[in-house]
Amino acid sequence: MDIKQLQYFIEVAKYNSFTRAAEELFITQPTISKMIKNLEDELGLVLFDRSSRKKLILTDAGRVIYEQAKLVDQAFNNLESEMDNLLGLQKGHVRIGLPPIFDSRLFPKLVGSFHEKYPAITFELMEDGSKKIEEEVANHNLDIGVVVLPTNHDIFQYFSFMKEDLQLIIHPDHPIATHEEVNLSDLSSESFILFNKDFVLHDRIISSCNHAGFNPHVISESSQWSFIEEMVACKLGVSLLPESICRHLTTKVKTIKVVNPSIGWELALIWGKDQYLSFAAKEWLRFAKEQL
Repeated sequence: MDIKQLQYFIEVAKYNSFTRAAEELFITQPTISKMIKNLEDELGLVLFDRSSRKKLILTDAGRVIYEQAKLVDQAFNNLESEMDNLLGLQKGHVRIGLPPIFDSRLFPKLVGSFHEKYPAITFELMEDGSKKIEEEVANHNLDIGVVVLPTNHDIFQYFSFMKEDLQLIIHPDHPIATHEEVNLSDLSSESFILFNKDFVLHDRIISSCNHAGFNPHVISESSQWSFIEEMVACKLGVSLLPESICRHLTTKVKTIKVVNPSIGWELALIWGKDQYLSFAAKEWLRFAKEQL
């Protein structure tokens, strides 16, 4: 038995399919099937119930081996990270999750400055909503995430680096486009275009509207602020976006301050309390805290 066999087994168990696992690993289906059969022969156990034509199912023995295999794989990855430490950051890899609502110009500058100092360290960037990023950090699929607070303090450590309000985004021809500010309750009859449910701002905006006395009429949702801007520019509705994003919007839309109540957000870096961080990830975290 070797680590490669266990890693292949983990992928097959993850997708309940030899074919799907082979595609993810960029190997042929017969190769991975043979690898799993050899593992079963070595252990003297049947790991998958192959009777179903739709998907593979872990046997009782397979479930036990699966949980232990994940621990072994994690320990192996930790060993590789420790070797990076011994090499004094001559190489390393950092996995970071970013929401699309994060200022697109700020992060590349941060990564660029870090790369100048540590040119051999590579980055894997995942773009998604805060809820998904928290899930991936908790499952050790990401080292660090950028999320909207609050977060689960029992699971994550965090470093807050940005606080700002949301602003109303409307078409310049809208009747209230000439106002300098607007009460949230004045938007009760508007159609809203929001970030989708993977984003904390989705729930926060709806909750704020509820507290202002109305349930917003949501006509569309998106994961991209640029698409939301285009929909507002086409007079399909209004939206609420962070100030840092509003600074990048075009003249096709108008921004207005929202009051009574204002809606704020706070961005933070998060990492797992009990999660192992490689020296490269720790150094990037230290560097980011200094720069943000």
